[in-house]
Amino acid sequence: MSHFSIVKSNNEARRRRRRALLNKTAVAVILQQQEARYVDLRGQYCQLNDKTPAVSLFFGDGDLKKDFRLSRESVNALVEALVDEHIHGWGRELEVAVFLYWLASATSYRVVSEAFDVPLSTVHMIVHRVAKGILQIYTKAVCFPSEAELEVIGAGFAQLAGSPALNRVAGSIDCSHIRIKPPGEYKEDYYNRKLFHSIQLQAICDHKGRFLNAFVGLPGSVHDARVLRWSSVYVQQLYPPPGWCIIGDGGYPCLATPICLMTPFREPVQGPVQARYNKHLSKARCVVERAFGMMKTRWRSIFLKALEVKKT
Repeated sequence: MSHFSIVKSNNEARRRRRRALLNKTAVAVILQQQEARYVDLRGQYCQLNDKTPAVSLFFGDGDLKKDFRLSRESVNALVEALVDEHIHGWGRELEVAVFLYWLASATSYRVVSEAFDVPLSTVHMIVHRVAKGILQIYTKAVCFPSEAELEVIGAGFAQLAGSPALNRVAGSIDCSHIRIKPPGEYKEDYYNRKLFHSIQLQAICDHKGRFLNAFVGLPGSVHDARVLRWSSVYVQQLYPPPGWCIIGDGGYPCLATPICLMTPFREPVQGPVQARYNKHLSKARCVVERAFGMMKTRWRSIFLKALEVKKT
């Protein structure tokens, strides 16, 4: 090989190494820019936009009942009670705000996403995560009263009824239909007497409308009395305690065992005594209907539109 050929070969090798080095440098610069852009976007993604009306209201000093359906004290108590197991960057307070806003407004995830200026997928994730968190603390809020509380509840029902004869009432029971989209199979079982598809929600509440027990899931075509017979309150005789009773409407049977349940006399009544009894019983019993009404108008995403859920 001639000297000229050797020099030419060495020059070409140097040029190749130089081009490779430049390419590596360019790739490194591009990767750094992409990483910086990702970090920047990630920071914006988890950054709270406090200029949106919903966020500024929630973290301000105004009244929350209009848009979030709870007082600020109740919201703070809920935030403190939830188990903080999430690893997301938004914070538990904002997640509770998003969940309550969706639950109260009966609107879509997209509208909630725009109201809080957070991604649509984040709203979906927050709603399901906070709902699971609430289920974990459900039994702390919905539970049977103590013996001391029973005396207060009995006095409260006697006051509602306007008669001391009902001072041993421990709760009022009733069922409510939760509207759902019809499932693919056995959908006729979910078609109720009000002419829509639903599942049954049975609840017992005290004299103030606070829920003491709930049993949910049976198809809407099932009668209230059968829902009671399949519930744990009846099967396991959980409530009321001996010496106390619960009250219900004419859809339930009057029972002494396995639980004590008082119902009105069927119309037409036989004399003024039965009429007076029905009148006082109705005054006390209607508290559970008011409790259902308050719950349905407060949490509209569940109770004022058809839920698309698995029937199980």
